[in-house]
Amino acid sequence: MQRIGFIVCRGFQVMGFAATTVFEFANIIAGRAVYDLRLLSESGGPVRTSTGFSMQTEPLAGIDYDTLIVGGGTEIEPVTPGLIRVVQQAVGRVRRVAATCTGAFVLAEAGVLDGRRATTHWFYAHDLQAQFPKVKVEEDRIFIHDGPVWTSAGMTAGIDLALALVEDDLGAELARSVARKLVVYHRRAGGQSQFSALLELEPKSDRIQSALTYARRNLHAPLSVAQLAEAARLSPRQFSRAFRAETGQSPAKAIENLRVEAARLMMEQSRHPIDVVAQQTGFADRDRMRRAFLRAFGQPPQVIRRSAHVEALSD
Repeated sequence: MQRIGFIVCRGFQVMGFAATTVFEFANIIAGRAVYDLRLLSESGGPVRTSTGFSMQTEPLAGIDYDTLIVGGGTEIEPVTPGLIRVVQQAVGRVRRVAATCTGAFVLAEAGVLDGRRATTHWFYAHDLQAQFPKVKVEEDRIFIHDGPVWTSAGMTAGIDLALALVEDDLGAELARSVARKLVVYHRRAGGQSQFSALLELEPKSDRIQSALTYARRNLHAPLSVAQLAEAARLSPRQFSRAFRAETGQSPAKAIENLRVEAARLMMEQSRHPIDVVAQQTGFADRDRMRRAFLRAFGQPPQVIRRSAHVEALSD
């Protein structure tokens, strides 16, 4: 049986507990107790959450673990020397160490992330890099696996990290079964962006949402304002005015963002030539796609693909 210790500090975010459910359901689906879950803190006893109620924990020291996961909070809290010491001592004895959200700051403070690639919630990524320059922070990642060290973005990304750990232990099919039980997508790739073009747009009306849905389904084809307006059942002039008012973007910019997002996923998850990716995501040619990538990411498509390949080899 693999003992998993979930480490929490004062002010931890209860959303992080969703990751423990992944291991619980892995036990159920496997039909045996694969994982033994423990909630830990530096000294044990009740630990207050960010929502105000407390959770009972066991002391961290003195028990052997297969995997330690450091949970995060809504704020960056000072890390006690005692916790750093215990984490440093534990790391040499466990098979894997992980952190969700701002838990990466604990691992960084302990020196665990020095020289390694890591991620955290996008809101705190610049702070992590500034405070710990030896860490190779990649702010736009769902999770990262660098040797025995795993880190994830915030909130629901902890579920993606936990599913990846289960897949690492028990295989892809069982991890997919867990995801289906939890009614979550199996699973967002580690290299997938923390951001979504559709989520950033957040249209308020059904008409604009219908136009965006139409656009996403037809990215491979030319998409004119007239076509989008027809999908929204508005005149082109009404549509352009309503679209900008609801999303803060022009239709052309929004479509480019959707194309870039789709192209990036294809670059990361397939071996299609760049010309094919450009055609299937609606860019007229690879040069236009390259310019769009530079505007969006500051990097050309080839660099995005190379980074994804390096990440896959490290997994």
